Amino acid sequence: MDVLVIDIGGSHIKLYSEGDRPTKFDSGPDLTPAELVKKAVEATKDWHYDAVSIGYPGRVGHKGIVEEPGNLGQGWVGYDFEAAFHRRVRLVNDAALQALGAYDGGRMLFLGLGTGLGSALIADRVILPLELGCLPYCGETMADRLGKDGLARDGEAVWLKSVAEIVDHLRIAFNADHVVLGGGNVERIKSLPPHTRRGGNDDAFHGGNRLWEEEVEHHDRPPSGVWRVVP
Repeated sequence: MDVLVIDIGGSHIKLYSEGDRPTKFDSGPDLTPAELVKKAVEATKDWHYDAVSIGYPGRVGHKGIVEEPGNLGQGWVGYDFEAAFHRRVRLVNDAALQALGAYDGGRMLFLGLGTGLGSALIADRVILPLELGCLPYCGETMADRLGKDGLARDGEAVWLKSVAEIVDHLRIAFNADHVVLGGGNVERIKSLPPHTRRGGNDDAFHGGNRLWEEEVEHHDRPPSGVWRVVP
């Protein structure tokens, strides 16, 4: 199956598909879902794909998007992407999409250093989107401190110190074997904290393809009724 993967960010929308050169276009506070679809279809008019995976910067439930994004336009909740694309569509939180693509075993915490702070946890093949950006840190939130506005306000030296401290605290709190750092600002980090590695540029692409693998249970499948204790 050929999959079009759309990674929605606060600054750019990135598009991937097997055999095609990745492309992107600008995002922003006025971008609506209809405008997204229009631009994505135009940018990929020569691509072939059977299904679409979308990484969305916000909460996604069993029936789709459940809250409007903080850095985009309005109209996302309830929008019918399948009707717009004329394809099957699977939506997940953008951090969960990147975490799925980066996962290579163990209990992994993903932190996305971009416009804000994306986060997800994978343990025993269970993906759990998180909202760690709202947690308090030194009189503000983690997203305020680690997002692009915090970086611009505080400078790189303070930002790097905050990254190291927060990554260490969260890894211990979640009992993670390792942390993967993704997002546009991760390249600023020359010396990674212990038990931490950088995510790859293709993580969103790999995650979008994995969403359609048979072993992935998506929102449109009923969850197992068996309780499981994750070690």
